[in-house]
Amino acid sequence: MLASGALALGAPAAQAEPEWKHASALVGEPQYPPDFAHFDYVNVDAPKGGTLRLSETGSFDTLNPILPKGEAATGLGLVYESLTTSSLDEISADYGLLAEALRYPDDYAWVEYRLREGARWHDDEPVTADDVVWSFNRLVELNPTQRFYYQHVVEAEAVDARTVRFTFDELNNKELPHIVGQVLVMPEHWWTGTDPQGNQRDIASSTLEPPLGSGPYRITDVSPGSTVTFSRVEDYWGAEVPVNVGKFNFGEISYTYFRDRDVEFQAFKAGEFDYWNENEAKRWATAYDFPAVEEGRIKREVLENEYRTRGILVGFIPNLRREMFQDRRVRRALNMAFDFETLNETIFFDQYERVDSFFYGTPLAHEGAPEGRELEILEQVRDQVPPEVFEGEYVNPVAGDQQALRANLREAVGLFREAGYELRDGRMVNAETGEPFEFELLLNGPIIERVALPYAEDLRKIGVTMNVRSVEPSQFVTRLRARDFDMIYSGWAQSLSPGNEQFDYFGSRAADREASRNFGGIADPAVDALIEEVVFAEDRDRLIDATRALDRVLMANQYVIPSYTARNSRIAYWNRFDHPDPLPTYSIGFPTIWWYDAEKAEAIR
Repeated sequence: MLASGALALGAPAAQAEPEWKHASALVGEPQYPPDFAHFDYVNVDAPKGGTLRLSETGSFDTLNPILPKGEAATGLGLVYESLTTSSLDEISADYGLLAEALRYPDDYAWVEYRLREGARWHDDEPVTADDVVWSFNRLVELNPTQRFYYQHVVEAEAVDARTVRFTFDELNNKELPHIVGQVLVMPEHWWTGTDPQGNQRDIASSTLEPPLGSGPYRITDVSPGSTVTFSRVEDYWGAEVPVNVGKFNFGEISYTYFRDRDVEFQAFKAGEFDYWNENEAKRWATAYDFPAVEEGRIKREVLENEYRTRGILVGFIPNLRREMFQDRRVRRALNMAFDFETLNETIFFDQYERVDSFFYGTPLAHEGAPEGRELEILEQVRDQVPPEVFEGEYVNPVAGDQQALRANLREAVGLFREAGYELRDGRMVNAETGEPFEFELLLNGPIIERVALPYAEDLRKIGVTMNVRSVEPSQFVTRLRARDFDMIYSGWAQSLSPGNEQFDYFGSRAADREASRNFGGIADPAVDALIEEVVFAEDRDRLIDATRALDRVLMANQYVIPSYTARNSRIAYWNRFDHPDPLPTYSIGFPTIWWYDAEKAEAIR
């Protein structure tokens, strides 16, 4: 009766508590039910054991996974875990890992995760909600990129020992509950304790002490900058959790670091490590004629799985913080001089495609002229974007022979002239100041030199000087973070569910923030507005339209001179391993769901 009276007097009815869910999906509903036993694509009978030897290019100087400076060792995700993990045969679907369930209200104002009761660290201490809160707070405190990415999380709090709540200052952003589940969880008691020598540990400092984790592997050997060895945890707490069944089969995984990619490949041929992911067309076409391949001891595969859910744009990114690159006509002129077709014929063995979208290879890439809701979205920024946005899709210049290239270069000279430049004694100079148009292309190692040097030669034909400089990875990362470059060769990978990361890629607030992924310094109100449309799209159709609109504007502004891509993974490996057949739809699952085959190993020993 009291309840009825209260309602009769107009008191608001209490909202029902949200239901706990075992998974979340940004596209549709999760494929696997709450009582699923394992993912469909794993081999539940895969043998455990054996050694997998891998390689990395470059070096490492820390085993701390969250610091923005330094080079963290590859593989730390084998030691640490997150609240959720992704399914490899769905688009943006996450299932409970450390967490057994999550819940959130209809307006996505907050999310709660409930930890699994048996989750524990390698020292047998339980993983707690306090660990989650501590990890999140340290992450956003110490890493500016992550602080920006999680800027709408206003509080992380432990509701009880096994429940953590993240509260947001933004409503109706359905990606927020999803992305906080991906934060690596670290043991507060270990990081705030002392090492075996009695020294105080510090999460804000670099370290080469093997960290305590909760994952399926622990680090058992470290040679600074050279090798890291991970050994399987025999009493791993999560071995029978459905998302882990059939995974983490290797007894030991080691990484050896190489400074030179060609030396690294020779080491692979000699059997010093087991797996090679090829990134050079010429090598894939010409360098596998050695006995181990011909005799079947090394297998080669071309797999498209990873690219079914991944868009990508790579290319030459001018630093818009430099005045010389701020005119769109100049950036288009630089594109006119890039002869992809000749490169594809002469050094790529016709293995590549020219990129013409920031979401290349996905349904999110724009096409044709805008229409319907995409056009409605673009109308909101019509006065702030190039007029060709409304005329049709973006098209790269095409060369491939001297006649076509000469025509492109003539157009490039005309664009420079419109932007206030002119040719004097064979050099492109500022018509007012006489300053030559000269810049440096900074490369992360020498791999792209075979592409950059012909490009520089074609630019020279119109009086533009591009000096190509290759540096080691650590120096490249340092200069990239400090924005100390004129132009770089890099890019962005995109999922089929774009969201908050677009602000970090292209948003104005990330343009001058050190270590953001807005490499070029894009600061465009129209781009900001379109990113908002992407993040707050109320349904899948609206998300696609908003993303295509964003893509169209980014391409029209020529923020990147697009290069090329191959929509497949080219892998080679010593034939002592096996993998599920078929592999998951959206991944090759290496090394997580592969396993060591003792009979094959003996046959090629």
